[in-house]
Parts: sequence; C-alpha cells; structure tokens
Amino acid sequence: MSRLHLPSHLLRHPRWWALGYLGLCLGHALSVLLPIPWLSALPIAGLWLGLAAWLGWGAPRHARYRRVWPWSLLPLALWWLYVYLSDGFGSVDLGALFFHLQAGITDHGGAGRITAAFLYTLAAALSLVAFTWLIRTDKRWRLLEKVLMLALVAGNPLLFGLGQRGAAIVVEEDGAWLDRRYQAPQIEARPASPPNLLLIYLESIERTYADRERFGDAYADLDHLGEQGSVFEGVRQIDNTGWTMAGMIASQCGVPLMPAGLLHDRQFEPLEAVVPGIDCLGDLLGEEGYRLSYLGGASKTFAGKGLFYHGHGFERVLGREELVPRMADPDYLNDWGLYDDTLFDVAVEEILALNAEPGPWGLVMLTLGGHAPHGHPARRCLERQGEFDGVDILYSVECTAWLTRDLLERLEAQGLLDNTLVMLASDHLTMRVSAWDQLNLSDRDNTFMLLGPGIDEARVVREASMLDLYPTLLEAMGFELAQHRAGLGVSLLTPTLNLVERHGVEEINRRLTQERALQQRLWEGLAPQPETEPTAPQEQITEVPQDKPAGEMPPL
Repeated sequence: MSRLHLPSHLLRHPRWWALGYLGLCLGHALSVLLPIPWLSALPIAGLWLGLAAWLGWGAPRHARYRRVWPWSLLPLALWWLYVYLSDGFGSVDLGALFFHLQAGITDHGGAGRITAAFLYTLAAALSLVAFTWLIRTDKRWRLLEKVLMLALVAGNPLLFGLGQRGAAIVVEEDGAWLDRRYQAPQIEARPASPPNLLLIYLESIERTYADRERFGDAYADLDHLGEQGSVFEGVRQIDNTGWTMAGMIASQCGVPLMPAGLLHDRQFEPLEAVVPGIDCLGDLLGEEGYRLSYLGGASKTFAGKGLFYHGHGFERVLGREELVPRMADPDYLNDWGLYDDTLFDVAVEEILALNAEPGPWGLVMLTLGGHAPHGHPARRCLERQGEFDGVDILYSVECTAWLTRDLLERLEAQGLLDNTLVMLASDHLTMRVSAWDQLNLSDRDNTFMLLGPGIDEARVVREASMLDLYPTLLEAMGFELAQHRAGLGVSLLTPTLNLVERHGVEEINRRLTQERALQQRLWEGLAPQPETEPTAPQEQITEVPQDKPAGEMPPL
C-alpha cells in the first residue's frame, strides 16, 4: 500500500513552516484592515512565500545564526492588538477603550470576543516565535529589522492616536475650543401640559440600513413608523460618541464622552459617577416633576450605565439583574441579557404602572437585538422570518425593527401613548457586521425620529450629530431653550446652525484631540481641582473671532 510522505526537508527544517505562517498572518491582517474578502489571505500568503523563495529568506546560504531578540516584538504585538480590535469592532476607538477600563467591563456579553481574544493571543505568540526564528537565521532581516521596527511603530494607528493626543496636549493650540461653545441648558418656557416621553435606543441600528437597494426590507418597519412623524437624515457620528454609553450621553447631555483619564482621583478603582459635572436630560426632567425609569436587557453595571442613570435623575434603573427574576422563562437569554421581545413585554408593564400615577413620566430603553457582530434576534422573529443562520445582521435588524413597530402599535391600541412623545434613535453606528462592506459604500448616519402629538410628518435633511438630539428632544416636548441650545447641541427644529454644519466632522474631531477644558467640566467632582484665585465669571460664547467665517459675525 502506497503511503503519503511529506518532503523530509520540510520536517527537518522550520523555514517553510515559519515563513508560511508569517504569510498567513500578513494575509489575515490585510483582509481585516482593507476592504478585501477574507479569503484574500491565501493568495497574499502565496505571494509572500513566492517572494521568500525568490529572495531566499531563511535559506541556509544566507544563514548566519545569532541568538538575538528582535526589536520588533513589542511593535508586532501592538499591531496584533490593533488587528484584533479592528476585526471585532470595525473602527478602533481609544476613547471607548479607556472609558470601559475605568467604568467597568464586568457582566459584559461578549463571550465570543473572549474566545477570539484567546485565539488572537495564541496566533500572535506563534507569529512572534516564527519572526524571531527568521531574525536569528537570516542576517539580512537582522540588518533591516530596526527600520521595520520604526515603520511598525510609526504606522500603528493605536500609537498614532496616543501620540496625536499627547502632542495636542503639549503643543496646545486651544484646549477650550469646545468648552467655550458649551451652553448649560436653560429652560425659558414650559408646555402647559408636559408630554410623557418614551425614548428607545435601537442598539446599532443606524439609518444607513434604510437603503433598500443594499439592505432590502431590513429597515422597512422603521420606515413605516417614520412616515407618521419627523425623520432626521444626516445625524453623523463624531469621535467619542461611537459606543453605547457615549451615544446615550451625547444624545441626553449634548457632549461627547471624553473619558475621565488622569482626572480620576483613584486610577485603579471604578468610577463613582459618570459625567457628574453637567446637567443631562434626566436632571432637567426630574426638576420638572417627571418620574423617570430606565430599562435595559443587559447588565446595568456594564460600562457605568447604572451610575449614569442613577446620578442623573432616574428613580428606577432596571437591567438584567432586576429583570430576569420577573421572566416566565429565566433561561431565555442571550449572551448580553434579555431578548428584545421580553424587554418590550416588560416595557408595557412599566408604562402601565407609570401611566396609573399622576404626573408626566419618562421611560428610556435600550435594545440588544442589533448588537454586533451578528445580533440577537428574538424567538418571535423565528416564526415570522424563518431560521436565523447565526451570521446575517440584516435578519437581526429586521427583527428588532418589527418588534419596535409592534410595541408602539400595542401601546397605541391600549391608549398608553396619549400625550406621549416617542423618540427612536440608534445609540451609535454599528461596529463590524456581516454587512460591513455594504454599509461603508456611502456616508453613514444614525437613526433619529420623533413621533407623537404635535410632531409634523416631515423628513429633515441636514448635517448634524448625536449632540443635537438633546435640545431637539426638549424642544419637541414643548420646552423652549435659550438660543435653542443645550450642551454642544442645537435644536434641529430651528434654522440655527449646529457644530457640524458650521465646522464639519473632521474639524470637530481634530478639536477633540486638543480639548481639556470640556473634559474637566464633565468630570468635575471626580478630578482634583487646582487652587486658583477667584476670577470674574466669563461670558459664555459660541464662537471666537478667529473661528468665524469671513464676512460673518459670530452667532449668539
């Protein structure tokens, strides 16, 4: 019987094993970082091996073995970290990383990401072993390796982002550019009959999904709801608003979530409060007599959600820990917590209880169905949409969109939306999902729509950001704000130009890297305050003369 034999030199010499593995690692990294299919890793590895054979990398005739440690090991490890974060989240947000480390990452639902982290760590360790062998074996690589190390350091976006932030602080052009534009919310007039508020954050379900040519009917039920109210197109994502807590704070406080960083007194302990230095939606509505509740399917301890809502006027803050005991089937959970159908059933009960008592109420909810990378479609959708393949995010988007429409129709039928303003919004743009390449074929924007009594059926198309949702929501409820502003946001119900219209997303992001004063404002109370002599209060301004367009006076 014939037997299959591998060439004996392949087993005796590690050259092709090491070079082949390095080629696969390079191919995988490029397939993650570039808009190319993941199967491209194989031809890229083949090209790498062809180049290695042509140049004789690691071949005995070039071998001058020296027991040295490569300079590039740490830079290569940091590149692995960047590829892992890009593979899992699409775009790497240093602000999100720093905030979650301080606010808390326990009780998260990313079990799949833990497995991926383990596999990435193993793959990285093997690549470092293979690279060390190559450096020790081939003197030409030893000569080039220091140049390679510098290129790896200079080209890593993680290190570039940290360096850019550090350089902006050292060479500070204007560390208070955003803070000067911050307007503490001031209510100048109130509605005679304050409406109730139902605010539903649709996890990662951005308005980009509304394009039926690319995404079919995934967003159709939300489109149907939008026909009954005002839909806002062009709500962009600026830096420090691109994860759940950042999106909620941007839309309820009018500020980007700049992490506490070194402003936190006790660096190795969890935060005790989240943005305690500013007034947010809950603070204002609480002062107006609203009874406020928060419902979320995930744990309220993750990323400081409970701290934020408890610290900003909410009386009831219910997450997975509080809601699971109320479930008929406590095992019906996903990695993060409650499925959206269960959460919406709880919401009906909560609204019934709120509606039974006198006075206006507000309920804020956060779904889980659209969470990257694949979503968590509820059991009810299996009966309607068929089996879920475990990968297709459009299935999950369609599921949550339908459940949301069904919830509002149920509430309407029971008369629970009388004198109630409904706000539907994505918390942020989605991270890497199965439709990632299609999503990035155009400019992306967040979902934002308002429904209810007094809301015109309209489609508002203008450049904006999540910061503008805060004053827009308050004015849609009938509260008149000074200059139609709250935080850094401007009401989209008025013609007043907002930050994005005036300066553009790129300029705002650039200013964020330099900003220190706004960061200190957000975390006032957690930060050690420098002793300074009292000064006369300065007038709050929106623009300084050097910022204004030529021939135009600064706005109020």
